[in-house]
Amino acid sequence: MTIEENQIEKTILHDYFLNKSKYDELLISKMEDTSDWKVLLDNLQKIGPKKLASKQVDIDWLLAENGVTYNVYNDPKGLNRPWNLNVVPFIIHQKEWSEIEKGIQQRSEILNLILKDLYGKRELLKNGIIPPEVIYAHRGFLRSCDQIEYKTAKQLLVHAVDLARGPDGRMWVVNDRTQAPSGMGYALENRFSTTKIIPEIYKHVNVRQPSTFFNDFNKLLLSVAPSNSENPMVVILTPGPHNETYFEHSYLSSFLGHPLVKGNDLVVRHGKVWLKSLKGLKQVDVILRRVDDSFMDPLELREDSYLGVAGLLEVVRLQNVAIVNPIGSGVLENPALIPFMENICKFFLKEKLILPQIASWWCGQEKERKHVLEDLPSYVVKRIDRSHREHIYFCEFLSKEELKELKEEILENPNRFVAQEKISFSTAPNFIDDKLEPRKIVCRTFSIAKQDSYSVMPGGLVRVATEREELFVSNQRGGTSKDFWIVSDKKQNYLQNYSWNKSVSNQAESINDVPSNTAENLYWSGRYLGRTLFTARYLRMVLNQMTHVQYNDERKSESESLKILFQSITNITSTFPGFTGENEEEALKNPLKELKSLTLDNQRIGGFAQSMQSFNNSYYSLRNLWSKDMWRVFDGIQKQLTKLKEEKVYTISTLSKFFDKIITRLIAFMALSEESILVRQGLLLYFIGLQIEQASMTIEKFRSLIIVNYNEELEYEVLESLLNSHESLNIYRYSYKSYLSIENVLKLLLLDKEYSRSLMYQVKRIKKDIDKLPNTNTSVEMTICQKNINTVIQKIESLSLEEILEIDEASNMRKKLDNLLSDLSDLLHLTSLSVSDTYFNHSQQQKQLVDRKISN
Repeated sequence: MTIEENQIEKTILHDYFLNKSKYDELLISKMEDTSDWKVLLDNLQKIGPKKLASKQVDIDWLLAENGVTYNVYNDPKGLNRPWNLNVVPFIIHQKEWSEIEKGIQQRSEILNLILKDLYGKRELLKNGIIPPEVIYAHRGFLRSCDQIEYKTAKQLLVHAVDLARGPDGRMWVVNDRTQAPSGMGYALENRFSTTKIIPEIYKHVNVRQPSTFFNDFNKLLLSVAPSNSENPMVVILTPGPHNETYFEHSYLSSFLGHPLVKGNDLVVRHGKVWLKSLKGLKQVDVILRRVDDSFMDPLELREDSYLGVAGLLEVVRLQNVAIVNPIGSGVLENPALIPFMENICKFFLKEKLILPQIASWWCGQEKERKHVLEDLPSYVVKRIDRSHREHIYFCEFLSKEELKELKEEILENPNRFVAQEKISFSTAPNFIDDKLEPRKIVCRTFSIAKQDSYSVMPGGLVRVATEREELFVSNQRGGTSKDFWIVSDKKQNYLQNYSWNKSVSNQAESINDVPSNTAENLYWSGRYLGRTLFTARYLRMVLNQMTHVQYNDERKSESESLKILFQSITNITSTFPGFTGENEEEALKNPLKELKSLTLDNQRIGGFAQSMQSFNNSYYSLRNLWSKDMWRVFDGIQKQLTKLKEEKVYTISTLSKFFDKIITRLIAFMALSEESILVRQGLLLYFIGLQIEQASMTIEKFRSLIIVNYNEELEYEVLESLLNSHESLNIYRYSYKSYLSIENVLKLLLLDKEYSRSLMYQVKRIKKDIDKLPNTNTSVEMTICQKNINTVIQKIESLSLEEILEIDEASNMRKKLDNLLSDLSDLLHLTSLSVSDTYFNHSQQQKQLVDRKISN
């Protein structure tokens, strides 16, 4: 029984079949009662369009709250764009999927054999199965990887395949991804989000879960370790936070429990790969890489790469480390292989391909090239490489001039081009504007090596075109995603077990094992957070003072204390000239202009905006360590900053309210960090950075406000502002119950050992945490860091308040106090440098002796 036309008018399918695609998933299923699409549509209809719209909003909110992002290059919306997931999943029944699964396993095995052959015996080339130009003209073929042998039974360990339903109603292979396939983490997050937000959509639908696949994946990472160690060290190698799928790198690091590292975290010594930790070097057995082939080793591959590890290929040759996937596997991401896959399959397996492919013609063959050029508008043309994000030509939309230029390019370099049949893949329902609309889709699923075969994820990641008539499906072009359901007739267990065998062996046992790059990022994350919070509090204090004193419509302050505060902002933040020097008079005419600049201008080094940007960068480098609550607070900070930038008119009140909200969130983030990160994960470094920054800026604040000897009334106003900016006025009144005096202020903010915001307390905390860091040189009683911070404490403990508060009559300044503070500032700077030199000083980048460039 099918859904009648009059019924459709009353459903969320209204208008769905207008200008319908020839191939649509709903039409293929014929809308029969037994169809899984019919059950799903019944569930959607019962939920109703209004509630579905609400659920879509909830999913968008959850993904944003959880920090699920996808970096779109040159995106005006910013680097970290929220991931998009449509509320309606995509369905394939287990009966159809079983055949697809066999086809994927077969294809993975063929690609594995191709990879072995191309870097080994090259029987495919010797027997004329593949023309040599198909391989040697492809940038993915790396001669440095020739004849490398591996201990693993299979060389291709992870394979991602893109599928779309072709004109015959079967799922066709669109692309193979073999270098560093992405999407697993997004697929898993899609499933978690759908299950949490809209569980009622699963009613009467038996959806297979991916838990077994991910358990197999983690076992694979542990089993490929070449050392046969019971406790192999597995790391995930990322290019860094600017990579488009960096969220997934950090997500998998947290989910699987393996450290996330960058190239300069690793070093080659004595034929092995080592992780640089705080204590020393720790051997790495397995690298799950998300860095492209040619960037993996600057000694033998791209010499300009800072993403890989110098000497890595030699360690691979010695079979002392396993790379997932092996370096050189990018040669398989070559559409010019498609025309030859049928013969390759027969050559290796004596079988026919199970999964159909797009009809393709490699232009390096005269007959095929002539066939393509005779009717070029009928084809989609690609270059055989994708390493430079090469353009895809939909020739039917090209002008005569563009067609002529493309034809000339093909004739000039025919080996570099492949033409493919123009095919309109199927569409599937997407929930948009309270109804379902058809959108073209491409499915990505994954297979991993498992014993003698491959294990295939039941489902995966579905990407959806942005517009109804859009031909190209791409996340970079703004597409959305779907959860990918494999549905069964059997009841499924929705309670999933993601408990990894042996995963405990990969945990850092102590702070000694923290990667030095992670430790450095934690340290600077603490420093940038401390600087941002300190600056925000000080700017808020000054803004509040501006509302309390005479501040007329011409933006001129007649308060001497306010003028001192303005100048102190410049001195504390080092944002010169600011309110000082030749710029002083002009800036004081309209101080709000300078305060707005410090708040919003990312180019003002030392200002709030620039400090916030630096904190953002360090945060993204560590996001695998932060909890979801921390991400939510962080996201709230970004939203407040974005909202402020959208203001058309800036007033004292506008900026003051902004800082009220930001300060609260920064303090919340600071508190959550202590709950989210263990000391053995590097929390000590975060707190050392935080306390050094706060102590250093406290010293600068003292030097800006209390060195000059003001008259009694002015000194009172300055001291009150100092205490307010330090959030210490109430503490002072409780402690001293007396008229403000500089002696008592210094007793509280400089000398008090029990007050957490005093300089003495901060440096004592720095010493306590530094003492817990590993001593890398056991022959030395104290590290340089310890010596420097001990000297700071000794100077503070031995000072005489009466002596340092003496006024120099010639200058009317407290010179001894200024000299002391200057010495303390220098010592804290030396402490910071010694921490960096002792724990973060990575070895100099190794380089090739002779220039060697990968061909373009």
